[in-house]
Amino acid sequence: MHLMTSENKSNKLAMKDIILKGSIIAVIVTVPSIISFFVAWKIFDNLMQAAIIGAVIHFIAMGFSFKLSKKLLLKKNI
Repeated sequence: MHLMTSENKSNKLAMKDIILKGSIIAVIVTVPSIISFFVAWKIFDNLMQAAIIGAVIHFIAMGFSFKLSKKLLLKKNI
């Protein structure tokens, strides 16, 4: 049986921090894709084309969110 030491316990993020940082990442991923969808829909007046553009932007933003989440969700030892 492994007991948690105070050193292991201090390396974990609090639930409040996880929710806050996760929400920030979610906004960073969704806002650009929604905006690009509506802009493309307004410009091209074609729903399918706008959906494809929005999906491409969404997956690009998801790629950036992986890098960002590694920086945000890892607690730094000071």
